[in-house]
Formats: sequence, structure tokens, C-alpha cells
Amino acid sequence: MRDLAFAAAGAAAVLVLVAIARSLAARGRSRVARRRARVARDGEVAAVELLAAAGFEVTATQAVHAWSLTVDGEPHEASLRCDYLADRDGERWVAEVKTGGEAPRLGNAATRRQLLEYQVAYGAVGVALVDATTGVVHEVRFELAPTAALTVPPPALVAPARWPWLAAGLIAGAAAAAALLSG
Repeated sequence: MRDLAFAAAGAAAVLVLVAIARSLAARGRSRVARRRARVARDGEVAAVELLAAAGFEVTATQAVHAWSLTVDGEPHEASLRCDYLADRDGERWVAEVKTGGEAPRLGNAATRRQLLEYQVAYGAVGVALVDATTGVVHEVRFELAPTAALTVPPPALVAPARWPWLAAGLIAGAAAAAALLSG
């Protein structure tokens, strides 16, 4: 009976420790999320001044756009929300604010795809990518006109599969080892 009570107390202690650990982990995640949100909010506030200094006039904030598309012949709508719409010299621009080290870089595929989607969906001439961390506004324009055919290497330049050679080498090695061991 004492062993059963000891096991129950041990199980209860483990459950309490797990609950405490989960609570602390959640608190840490929410603290990080709050900090990220604060940095992003501060970046968006600073972006208005950065855009004005670059000659842009902000015309809309958190502009929502419903984008119609067709999937397998069925109509669908996708909703987009950009940070800002801005005009400069009578041209419409989308302004996207990014903070941190990786997000503002065009080497980041997710950022590049987002900017392309915004330019197309909002019918803008380009996207003003505001790097709020460094205080720089980059003007990004995607060439949307059809380009020359894709460059595909000719079949002779495609490297042959190597696994058949590896398999043949393994079989030959096993046969040679078997012959040495048997004789």
C-alpha cells in the first residue's frame, strides 16, 4: 500500500513539474512575441517618416485588397493586407515594412514572393521595401513583361545518375571479397 502511495505521489510531482515547465515555456514565447510585435509596430511608425524622406506620400494604411483567382475553374478570393499604399510622382507604390536582419533582404525567398504578390495584386509600379532596422527604403520593381524562354541545360549537359555505378561497385566489391574469403 505504501508503494502505491509513493508511486502516486511521484506521478503527481511529475505532472506538477510538467505543468510548471509548460507554463514557463508559454510565458517565454509570449514575451518574445510581444517584443517582436513592439519592434514591428515601432518599425511601421518610423516607416512613415522614412517614406516621406524618400519622396513618397502615404495614401492608405493597412490597405486590404480582395484578389480574385480561379482554382480548377472555381472562383476563389484571397485577401491581402499591405502595410501602406503610397504615391510618388503620380505612380502607385506598395510600401512593406520589415524589421530584423533576414526579413528585409531580397535574398529571402518569402520576402521576395510577398513583394511580387503585392506589386501584381495592387497594380503598383513597385514596392518600397522599408528596412526599419537600418532606416533604408529600397525601391523594388519586378519586370512583369514576358521574358525569353527559360534556360534549360541541354540533355547532354545533365549529369547522369550515379547510383547505378555505386550499386555495380558494391556488387563487384562483395563478389571479390567473397572470392578472397572462400579461396
